[in-house]
Amino acid sequence: MNTVFQINKNRPPFIIAEMSGNHNHSLERALAIVELAAKAGVDAIKLQTYTADTMTLNIDDGEFFIADKNSLWQGTSLYKLYQTAYTPWEWHKPIFNRCKELGIIGFSTPFDSTAVDFLEGLDVPFYKIASFENTDLSLIKKVARTGKPMIVSTGMTTIAELDELVKTARENGCKELVLLQCTSSYPATPEGSNLLTIPHMKQLFHCEVGLSDHTLGIGVAVASVALGASVIEKHFTTSRAEGGVDSAFSMEPAEMAQLVQEARNAWQALGYISYEVSEQEKKSLQFRRSLYIVEDMKAGDVITEKNMRAIRPGFGLSPKYYDTALGKTVKQDVKRGTAVSWSLI
Repeated sequence: MNTVFQINKNRPPFIIAEMSGNHNHSLERALAIVELAAKAGVDAIKLQTYTADTMTLNIDDGEFFIADKNSLWQGTSLYKLYQTAYTPWEWHKPIFNRCKELGIIGFSTPFDSTAVDFLEGLDVPFYKIASFENTDLSLIKKVARTGKPMIVSTGMTTIAELDELVKTARENGCKELVLLQCTSSYPATPEGSNLLTIPHMKQLFHCEVGLSDHTLGIGVAVASVALGASVIEKHFTTSRAEGGVDSAFSMEPAEMAQLVQEARNAWQALGYISYEVSEQEKKSLQFRRSLYIVEDMKAGDVITEKNMRAIRPGFGLSPKYYDTALGKTVKQDVKRGTAVSWSLI
């Protein structure tokens, strides 16, 4: 087991802050994102390693132009979008160094073989595969052959494609694989998140499963923990108001800190299957209802509905013995407010 890659159900969810292009081409801002993410309590910062030329062609029309009016990036070409969003490769080392200084993990998503070679030179501890590249089996093979753990987003995959992805990764040396349920919509909606896929995917592929979440807020991510998510990935920025290619669906520092805390709370709340009285509950047992004498009685008096009731606190016999006690006589004089016991009857 990779000592860095400690992702499993016995640990709190592994929280990844995705920087993407929210650095707005400022290394100073990129380092500030790292610092704010670390302060919020995340486990890792993820970069994306590509250039516009490794992603697409420099063509400004046709299928290379984003014309969809519902897209956050409508009105630009793919090439210009990636020119705006990419993280300069010479920034990776200082960003990863800052991560180490702050006690969090720095890693990245490579988008082609040259990016894998570059990241290997930086000795990244593990890799992420993006949803849009999860059918690129050549890339899957290249990353798997490093022998390092892989985290793979499953957005847009059919179950057949997912099976092919998992087999390819494992057959090429990947021993530790995490799949992330993902809806590749920006932003995504809660109703489109299909979190019930998480336990099914976990059972089907026998690996850890998490969530790559593009919804706004923390509700969906926290809910995923209850369904077994051991990783949560969310886009992160210093401030949405300052802009950035992914800022519209990115978490701000206070929100990320809240997510970290609530995800851990949700994980702790899972506990284990229990029908026992917990240690925390034992003190509360005294506030249950129990049987009490509610009128002064003389020895030999008959217990009736008038002189015995089920009330709080819980120091008398359980209310389930109410019918059993009715009609019995008391052995001694009894004051109002005396708990009913077997020795009294």
